Amino acid sequence: MSNINLDPLELAIIQLELGIKRVEQNINDELLRDGVIQRFEYTIDLSWKFLQRYLKSELQVEESVIRSKKDIFREAFRLKLIDNAERWIAHYEARNSTSHEYNQEVAKAVYCQLLLFLPDAKKLLEILKHVT
Repeated sequence: MSNINLDPLELAIIQLELGIKRVEQNINDELLRDGVIQRFEYTIDLSWKFLQRYLKSELQVEESVIRSKKDIFREAFRLKLIDNAERWIAHYEARNSTSHEYNQEVAKAVYCQLLLFLPDAKKLLEILKHVT
């Protein structure tokens, strides 16, 4: 992992956390909430991409084993990089639900999911930092 720069993931997590704090201060600001959902989208995308890169380049996992996002999360769980594959799959499914259509109820549900995602993302970052 020494050739993988984790700075973009760390910055994304910091920005997501800052956004969440701003929403907590302005609970009825839908525009702000929607911006935090956007931060969630790119943070989870960076997360799975870093996992995939680490699995392939450092752990030499065959590409045929990790063909989908679900495969990546399950393999990362098997190798103890994440605590719960199904929770990560739920995070990613929430991320995908934002790209189909805008709906207030979907936005609220995704926001709740991103609150669950933040501690998982922070833990992943710490694990990746320690395996370098």
